[in-house]
Amino acid sequence: MILLCLLIPIIGISQTKNIVNVNRVFPKVDKVLEFEKALANHSQKYHTGDWRWRVFEISSGPDAGGYHITEGPTSWDAIDSRGNLGNEHNNDWNKNVAIYLTDRGSSMYSAYIDSLSTVAIGDYSDKIQITHYFTKVGWAGKVYDAIKSFKNVWTAGGETVAVYSSSGSGPTQFAVVFRYKQGLKERAMGFRKPIKERYEAINGPDSYDQWMDVLRTYVSDVWSELLFYRTDLSSK
Repeated sequence: MILLCLLIPIIGISQTKNIVNVNRVFPKVDKVLEFEKALANHSQKYHTGDWRWRVFEISSGPDAGGYHITEGPTSWDAIDSRGNLGNEHNNDWNKNVAIYLTDRGSSMYSAYIDSLSTVAIGDYSDKIQITHYFTKVGWAGKVYDAIKSFKNVWTAGGETVAVYSSSGSGPTQFAVVFRYKQGLKERAMGFRKPIKERYEAINGPDSYDQWMDVLRTYVSDVWSELLFYRTDLSSK
C-alpha cells in the first residue's frame, strides 16, 4: 500500500493528456470536394477517443487553403504504446485520402502549457486565431516569461487563450491560440480596449514597450492566421 501511494504521483505525471499532434495537409485545387469526403470518412471511422480528430479549415495567412488536423489530447505514454495503426487504417489513408493531396504538408507535436493559458485544453471553440512565435536559439525561457505577462491581461479581458509549445518538431515555437467563444466579433475594434492600454494597466507604464523589445530581440519570426472548425470533417 505504501509503495502504491508513492507511485501515484508518477502515474499521474505519466498519464497527463497535454500532447496534441497537428498535421497540416493541402488538397489539390481541383480535388477539394473529393478530399473532404474521403477525410470525413477516414476521421470518423479510425480516429476516436484519445485519437479523435478536430479538423480546421485554414482561412488566412501563409497556409490558407490548407487543413489543420489536431489529434488528441493524449499523453506521451499513450503515443509510445500506440504502435502501428494497422493495414486497414493505412490503406484507407494512402489509397482514399492522400491521393487528393499535394506534396506540401507538415506534422508536429505540441504540449499545452497550463501556466500560460486561460482556458482548459479541452474547452474548444469553432473560430480561432493562432499566433506563432518562433524563438531565437537559447531564448525560449525569455519568450515564455514575456507571454506569461499576458495571462492576467487575457483573464481580465475575458479572453480564452490556450498556449502550446512545440516538442521535437522543428524550430522552437509557442502557439498562442485565441479561442473566440463569442465569435469573430471579438476581433472588432472597440469590443475590448486596445491591447497596449490593457497590458499596461496590469503590468505598469511602458511595460508594453518591453514586450515589443522581447519580440525584436528574442523572436525570429511571428505570424498569425484564422481557422474555422469543420465539424463535418471531424471525428464524431
